[in-house]
Amino acid sequence: MKLALLITFLPILLLAQKNPIELGDVHWFRSMEVAQEKSKTEGKPIFILFQEIPGCSTCKNYGSQVLSHPLIVEAIETYFVPLAIYNNKGGEDEKILKRYNEPAWNNPVVRAVDDNGKDIGPRLNGAYTPLALSSWMINILINQRGQAPLYLQLLNDELMAEQKGLTTATYSMYCFWTGEALFGKINGVVKTTAGYQGGKEVVTVEYNAGVVTKTELDKIAKNQKCSVETNGNTAPDKTPKYYLSNSSYKVVPMLEIQKCRVNSALKEGQHPDDFLSPRQLAFLKTSTVNCVGLTLEESWKKRT
Repeated sequence: MKLALLITFLPILLLAQKNPIELGDVHWFRSMEVAQEKSKTEGKPIFILFQEIPGCSTCKNYGSQVLSHPLIVEAIETYFVPLAIYNNKGGEDEKILKRYNEPAWNNPVVRAVDDNGKDIGPRLNGAYTPLALSSWMINILINQRGQAPLYLQLLNDELMAEQKGLTTATYSMYCFWTGEALFGKINGVVKTTAGYQGGKEVVTVEYNAGVVTKTELDKIAKNQKCSVETNGNTAPDKTPKYYLSNSSYKVVPMLEIQKCRVNSALKEGQHPDDFLSPRQLAFLKTSTVNCVGLTLEESWKKRT
């Protein structure tokens, strides 16, 4: 009974506590026994973070830059039972450390285990970026559930494109609002910007050349009877992502890739909710801030 009560109220207690910087914004359990019981009850794998607290700069950066990303936090708390094990403490932490043969005073390590504590995927270590963790979670979830949430996959696509280096092309369009919606739905396109160049309406497309080629984008532009590419300075339009900016979804914090997909869906009369997480959609009821011109992290903090 005591354990059941602890499992019920521990997340509430954790919400009231401020995490050390090394733990980011995730609400962690601190007992393996409690995490295993929660895992059995909810049918979720346990996400174990072995972390040095207080830790070195790598540990602090992992907490502030990776474990504080809103969509990563949501994925961890939604699809896993989060468990933090300090790798530089004694007691129960040390027992779990030895159980998994993890080194003490080490950089962050992540493992996914079932309710019996058995590994269900590869150990993640030596990779301290949002991309590494999002890719790892996607693989774990696909193996366990057959799929991963679309918002996490979009985050991964954007991070991967940024790591590879975005390629840019600019097209002269008869209507840049239509152009943004046209290119924004293409797999591999991460960001679109409507603007003016030499008095003409243009759309600048930033994309992952490893997913979609310029030849493919040129073909799309030609099919719309648009100039294949232009050069020169571009002045951005005052109404970015026109269809998004004129919808109720403008108050939702989004990744650039999500803005593209949502804007395109709205133009085509489709429902855009599939591109967003439940916590993002909650902003529709709680926020009045226009988030279109802000980054996800900037707008996530403006909870008014």
